[in-house]
Amino acid sequence: MKKVIALIVSVLLLAALLAACTPVGSETPPTSTEAPTEAPTEPSQESTQEEPPYFTFTRENFPRMDGSTSMVPMGEAIASVLLGESRDEVADLVQFNRTTQSFRNLMWGSCDILIVGEPNAAVYDEMDEAGFQADIETIATDGLIFVVNENNPVDNLTTEQVRGIYTGQITNWSQVGGNDEEIIPFQRNEGAGSQALMKKLVMGDTALMDPPTEYVIGDMAGLMSAVKSYDNSANAIGYSVYYYANDMEMARGLKILSIDGVKPTAETIRDGQYPHRNAYYCVVPADAAADSPNRILYDWLMTEEGQRLLNAEGYVSVMDFGD
Repeated sequence: MKKVIALIVSVLLLAALLAACTPVGSETPPTSTEAPTEAPTEPSQESTQEEPPYFTFTRENFPRMDGSTSMVPMGEAIASVLLGESRDEVADLVQFNRTTQSFRNLMWGSCDILIVGEPNAAVYDEMDEAGFQADIETIATDGLIFVVNENNPVDNLTTEQVRGIYTGQITNWSQVGGNDEEIIPFQRNEGAGSQALMKKLVMGDTALMDPPTEYVIGDMAGLMSAVKSYDNSANAIGYSVYYYANDMEMARGLKILSIDGVKPTAETIRDGQYPHRNAYYCVVPADAAADSPNRILYDWLMTEEGQRLLNAEGYVSVMDFGD
């Protein structure tokens, strides 16, 4: 189905968001292989610039997407809106290969654009060694959150307590105000976006303890399930990203903990109150032409209509649209 993208997005987003849409075009973004440390300034909603030309996405010209597994719903939403197909119909276009591998796929030319979380530091080293330059734009913000079984009486941990749990210095819930029970700390696998975030945002220069093999979970759904039901007890803890745990309702049967007294919400993540925040990025090769489909999609995600789509999907968009 080949439709003008502005019409497609207007029909789908106006009904859901009651929002005015603007046509897709392209702007020249900053060039950097370093992930931005701050969200970009919100574009003016009263711009007097001439409207950019329309662009029609089709299955033949649609960019090959890759990225983090937590961004699969976003990838499906993008493809569904821009192609005018159902999510089931576009599922074949959203076969994301996790954070680290997706960056390698972009370097190797196996994909055209990434919708992705924070990679581990080794990825940037690989890009530098390969001489690969990329443009990286912050499209949304997320938080690293911690989950326990809903029957665990602990509601809050400090960052120092979390660090103590994951170094093995704190081993019993009674040490942090809970029951006299052993703490079972689950981790993600190396290469997972949430593992990179855990090291960057919480552990810093402190090494994570080496966990037993059965405490390392290869996917987010598996981690949620393990924390929820491990040994039929409320002793486990794990970490994920806010979107996956909250907006995909993966945290049913679990409790999302406050950290340093701040509960993770869209508001506390966007305004910086919640301590462990990180960005979601859109990434394209730096040499992607201004009129190429991947560059046009890259630019569109920072327009008002692109940001409204992120917001409608439950991600913490850079632009604040309220409820």
